[in-house]
Amino acid sequence: MQQAEDRSLNAIDATCPLVTKVHREAVRFSGQDYHILLIGHEGHEEVEGTMGHAPENTTLVNDPDEADRIQVPATENLIWLSQTTLSVDETMETVRRLRARFPHLQDPPSDDICYATQNRQVAIKKISPECDLVIVVGSPNSSNSVRLVEVALEYGAKASYRVDYASEIKQEWLEGVDHHWGDLRCLCARDSGRSDAG
Repeated sequence: MQQAEDRSLNAIDATCPLVTKVHREAVRFSGQDYHILLIGHEGHEEVEGTMGHAPENTTLVNDPDEADRIQVPATENLIWLSQTTLSVDETMETVRRLRARFPHLQDPPSDDICYATQNRQVAIKKISPECDLVIVVGSPNSSNSVRLVEVALEYGAKASYRVDYASEIKQEWLEGVDHHWGDLRCLCARDSGRSDAG
């Protein structure tokens, strides 16, 4: 942003407000001598951004299994934050396992998981047992999209795929899929604002 301003360019910060909140929490807690356990996926842009605000005071925890083996500095000031697009269930399992090892682990002041992410996951969980096919429309680098495919399969969908555009849907995916009016046998869960993804 500063470089754009220095060049008299108009810069618009389009960062999600929830992500900005997590970034600010990382700065604040790091400044208060907390060590942060950041629950998220290594290499994800949001995780890299959050860790960039407090790299010396942050340990990344990728999943519940990693919670069982990470090493953290000896401190009573330990708090967890999370990537905003994670599975609520997996995040809470990771926190449970961290807290078993570190009983003094503190919770963030408010929920970091995006409500839209939660709502999509709840909807997919509810309908997946009745679905022959779940197609998620979203980018391959979207944690939301990737996780929705995983959730659909975990909760009983016979098949689930992620596509960026409708043109990526393969005819063989539709073979044997039962299409009944009013029957949730085929779902297209949108995770992007694209108008051509229908």
